[in-house]
Amino acid sequence: MRYRLFGRTGLRVSELVLGTMVIDDVDEYRRILHVFADAGGNFIDTASAYGASEEMLGTVLDRRDRFVIGTKYTLTRDASDPNASGNHRKNLVRSLEQSLRRLRTDYIDVYWVHVWDRHTPIEETLRALDDVVRTGKVLYIGISDAPAWVVAQANTLAQCRDQTPFAGLQVPYNLLQRDIERELLPMAEAFGMSVTTWAPLARGILSGAAGRRTTAVQHTERERAAAAAVGTVAAELGVPPAHVAIAWSRHRSPAVLPIIGVSTAAQLMENLGAAGLTLPEDAITALEAAVPFELGFPGDFIAQSERSPHVYGDTRDRVDAHRRSRPAAYPGNHT
Repeated sequence: MRYRLFGRTGLRVSELVLGTMVIDDVDEYRRILHVFADAGGNFIDTASAYGASEEMLGTVLDRRDRFVIGTKYTLTRDASDPNASGNHRKNLVRSLEQSLRRLRTDYIDVYWVHVWDRHTPIEETLRALDDVVRTGKVLYIGISDAPAWVVAQANTLAQCRDQTPFAGLQVPYNLLQRDIERELLPMAEAFGMSVTTWAPLARGILSGAAGRRTTAVQHTERERAAAAAVGTVAAELGVPPAHVAIAWSRHRSPAVLPIIGVSTAAQLMENLGAAGLTLPEDAITALEAAVPFELGFPGDFIAQSERSPHVYGDTRDRVDAHRRSRPAAYPGNHT
């Protein structure tokens, strides 16, 4: 396992993230953690809303300082209490104290906002997060499942007010779900954020498991096409389909850190091999041709404008840029 810097910080995190949402047995949790650590993994993703995940992690985790623990708040702690959910200061403080107790630790490495809360001003959330960073209970912060404009606004405000910015973004990303390439991924790259991506196997569709199931599962034509393309590339390369799907999610940007969600140590051992796989260009082309993706406006429009003499005149091909005009992932294949 190699390591990446987390956002614009000096924190070193493993290139694959251990997802713990579906682990439901404490003994298996311990085995999974040992396999992950033996492979060099150190970045663990959990959340206050993932059932008993935090408690189990607190039970099995030894050598606490060797791991980077990321957990989340926002989701309700008490469905009957209107203030037991959301991104306001009260829920943040109470949720953090609950997570610290469950994890049996006195600090969280990365504290994530779980989902954008339309009712709480982002200024309040930022200030409350900055306060817990200054107390040492949280070291770094991230945000999950939020619009690009919200994250950009937040990090711009943080810069102007000398507050802690979001170093990480967490979003879904796989061959079947490429929406983040429109705005979120370019925004994250522009702000130097790491992007931890969930569902790299698209709920198992891209793992090859569908073909092994004995019961009929209804998939769309697009899902079947993606699974078939992944299977074909996997056979050509002599690797499991899951490796291909995970490797694809990493190829577009070094900012991407796939979350490998597993329920058994055997699943984790199988998927860890994706860390060493780099897909050849013809494989990437074949995969993306199987499930076409349109960037849409404004990405496609801007890409067309860049090539137009009507926009930039006859000298457009004689300008040598000293910097990239946009992140490499934007606008996707439309270069």
